Amino acid sequence: MEHTSGPRSHCAPACAFILCLSIAMGLAPRPAVAGDISEDWRFAATVYLWLPGIDGHSKFPADGGTSIDVDGSVILDHLRMVGMGSFSVQKERWGAFTDIVYLDLGASRSRARNLSIGGRTLPASVTVDTDYDFRATAWALGGSYRVLASSASALDLLAGARLARFNQTLEWQFTGDFGGITAPPQAGKGDISTNQWDAIVGIKGQYAFGADSQWIVPFYLDIGTGDSDFTWQGVVGLARAFGWGDVRVDWRYLDYDLKASSSITKVSFSGPALGFTFRW
Repeated sequence: MEHTSGPRSHCAPACAFILCLSIAMGLAPRPAVAGDISEDWRFAATVYLWLPGIDGHSKFPADGGTSIDVDGSVILDHLRMVGMGSFSVQKERWGAFTDIVYLDLGASRSRARNLSIGGRTLPASVTVDTDYDFRATAWALGGSYRVLASSASALDLLAGARLARFNQTLEWQFTGDFGGITAPPQAGKGDISTNQWDAIVGIKGQYAFGADSQWIVPFYLDIGTGDSDFTWQGVVGLARAFGWGDVRVDWRYLDYDLKASSSITKVSFSGPALGFTFRW
């Protein structure tokens, strides 16, 4: 499965609503939350609208000892559901955080030629009707220690774990002559899924600038391994501080290299996110 983009026009009304809400709520700007050490408990909750593109590769087992390789760059084009949020707590130098992402994408195609059989391109005489669904959940949980703190900047070391669950369903019906290729069943349905627990380490923080430190550059980076060969995630953005919290625009990238024996060998998500961080 390889996918690099998808229509995002379905999310335009939601984006417009969120922007209007931020203007209405943010009448009075405030300085950015200081990175200095505090004996008080500090909490932050963020909700996001994330619009990622997807890259990857998947193989669906089929009868006859062969496999159906999915090219999602042609199939996937519809974001059915997305949910994304995070929560963190900080007291003095110690903190904890959690983050969860859920994505559901899928589409149907008639008389397409975007699959391959056992790594070989479909013969010109063969077309396929497909119904393909891809669901992904990534949940991270960890702790942090603040190593750099000032009125405008903060840098934390972090360690924790991330669970990723990928589920894919493919229904197909082939039409035409396969010639010398070992043909799978003319019609069928395949389901593949995998759970990946990985330990992660990294850094996160922010840098504030401008009048009263109203502008913030948040950043995050982690790397990990475990059930996966390697996984990493990076986030960088720009936020504006208001009296109730922050409005932020991020670019987020999440990548997984899975074991060679897995039916899903590689998957990554990248794209812009619009978020609201509420602080108290």
